[in-house]
Amino acid sequence: MIDIQERLFPHIHQNDALLNKVEILLEGWHILEIPVLATEQYKKGLGETLDAVRTRIPAWNAVEKKAFSCCDEPEFASSLVRSGKTNVLICGIETHVCVLQTTLDLLNTGYQPVVVTDAVSSRFPADKEVALGRMQKEGAILTTVESILFELARVSGTESFKAISRLVK
Repeated sequence: MIDIQERLFPHIHQNDALLNKVEILLEGWHILEIPVLATEQYKKGLGETLDAVRTRIPAWNAVEKKAFSCCDEPEFASSLVRSGKTNVLICGIETHVCVLQTTLDLLNTGYQPVVVTDAVSSRFPADKEVALGRMQKEGAILTTVESILFELARVSGTESFKAISRLVK
């Protein structure tokens, strides 16, 4: 989860819809026991992660960064390596800066980024759209909150599936 911070967030296009999707995504990840790595870009200038987001992540701990790409932050990079994961689900802001650069760096280092398109945004819609197009062309997978949560749930009838179904309604 990339840089969903209090001083930048009010300027993001359709931020209420974005916040709703991020909250659903984070709740779904919690249900499915998907670990979350969170970042904060230059906290002194952009502030803390939104309370509404931070409270949805158990054992909250964000990596502060000054580089735009999360991969340029050694603490983030080492946490990702320790996780043993090769697929990286991405949500956050801004799509055309930190999300884009992180996605490209993940691709270049052998990871498969999966960008959740309705859980990323920018100040201007055109910046988001161009960035998503570039990410897809470079090899990132694009998906939506509902699609990825059901893909990760895999089957119906389980408690996880039922909880996910309630979230997306």
